[in-house]
Amino acid sequence: MAPLPAKPAMKDRILETADRLFYLQGIRAVGVDTIAAEIGISKRTLYNHFPSKDALISAYLARRFVQPRPSDKSPVDQILDTFDALERRFAARDFRGCPFVNAVAELGGEDKSVRKIAIAFKESRRLWFRDLLVQLGAADPEGLATQLALLVDGSIAQDLVRNDPAMARAAKAAATVLLANAGVQVGGAAQKPQVKTR
Repeated sequence: MAPLPAKPAMKDRILETADRLFYLQGIRAVGVDTIAAEIGISKRTLYNHFPSKDALISAYLARRFVQPRPSDKSPVDQILDTFDALERRFAARDFRGCPFVNAVAELGGEDKSVRKIAIAFKESRRLWFRDLLVQLGAADPEGLATQLALLVDGSIAQDLVRNDPAMARAAKAAATVLLANAGVQVGGAAQKPQVKTR
């Protein structure tokens, strides 16, 4: 008889529950009492692991701060695959946008640590784009990385408003044009922007 899988440690259970509730319902809407009740523990037990709700919020965002995995794909494919992954995520029923943007929108200037981690996350994504663009020899990798990051965030905002995963496809098409205009080979050859004639 195979052994039963080990239950996650209490700290992990608290964090997993907080992650799910904060993301789906909002940080302000979910109190520590709700999280404790969901797990079936006392608030005191929760506070033994996280001394305050602020500490739990910081741990939630740190848990969401995941670096892109190393890939054997070409830098172009990695950049464009970002938008394919967004389209799949947009189609999920539990998609509620970027947790870092949501946290800043909810907590505003009240919590400097939340803003700091959100900025660090967004900058890490921009730098990931920049490093791939440098490998490609793209013109102005700094500026182009910022533009690609804006396309990501813009497509997320559009999907939330329209509930339309195709917003990621539109962002991918725009990214393809930006890459081609920066001299990057997309689809086998550097593409020049098409100018329509009347």
